[in-house]
Amino acid sequence: MTSADLSDIAAPDPLVQRYLDHVRFEKRLAERTVTLYTLDLEKLAAYAAQVGVGLVAVQPSHIRRWVAQMHSGGRSGRGIALILSGWRGFYIWLGREGQVSCNPVLDVRAPKAAKPLPKALSVDEAVQLASFDQAEAHPWLEARDAAMVELLYGGGLRVAELTGLDALASDQARGWVDLQAAEAHVLGKGSKRRIVPVGARAVLALQAWLLLRDQALPKMPGQLVAGGTPQAALFIGRNGTRLTAQSIWQRVRQRSLQAGLAAPVHPHMLRHSFASHLLQSSSDLRGVQELLGHANISTTQIYTRLDFQHLAKAYDAAHPRAHLKPGGSSGSK
Repeated sequence: MTSADLSDIAAPDPLVQRYLDHVRFEKRLAERTVTLYTLDLEKLAAYAAQVGVGLVAVQPSHIRRWVAQMHSGGRSGRGIALILSGWRGFYIWLGREGQVSCNPVLDVRAPKAAKPLPKALSVDEAVQLASFDQAEAHPWLEARDAAMVELLYGGGLRVAELTGLDALASDQARGWVDLQAAEAHVLGKGSKRRIVPVGARAVLALQAWLLLRDQALPKMPGQLVAGGTPQAALFIGRNGTRLTAQSIWQRVRQRSLQAGLAAPVHPHMLRHSFASHLLQSSSDLRGVQELLGHANISTTQIYTRLDFQHLAKAYDAAHPRAHLKPGGSSGSK
């Protein structure tokens, strides 16, 4: 049913008008909400008129058919859910008024919207960012930002886990990096601790950063915290205080553009890339779940779709049977 078809409804159904008066004057809903209800109920009346049934005679099978029509017409699952909510309220009111014995919308649900795939870099893009060296930048900033990128991509850390890292292990530390063991101890969601391997490149980057960080600290105003002890945070700003998540997002975004990537990168994209690239190489879903700190493996499984996308692209690019030749034939004879 097209928009033109739906706009052909002339006068509103008397029951619809009574219901709109009810929500406007008795429930005192906002005029904008009443307008949306009006549009949704006009749509309902149009569908009912098309199949020749009165509004009080509508059945669940009708509702499901109209949901399918809206979905095939391109309306989103969220949009359909909002329309169904309006229809459901109308039939609840009709039931109270003794006009219907059951609500035909009661058990009908909108189609589930497909979860968008997390954005991940290709392996080449991730390596391009991790290998980027901004020679003209201040050595202190360059060492710090390079170490942050290596940990985010090499360890799949959340940005909150990165900001929580201290330079040294202690009873008060939320997290820290053990360079000798090449491990990061992090505090994840739900206050769950986990240990993440730190790759050789990340270890070198952290060693370089810690050397410059410690050299710079004595010269920094605000280097001491309460009690006169040095700032514990692993990643600090120019004023010696712990970097915030917002600062890290800004630095990673700026660095990705300087590295020549087509689109700006945010820290969580590096976590997605970490997971996707591990699955491409190992197919060890349980292992990746543990490294990411996911409580439910279904959260990790979304990365298998990214892995499939990677394989599909490789197939399309390389397989002789992936493309039709001119004239409709494919492959070699």
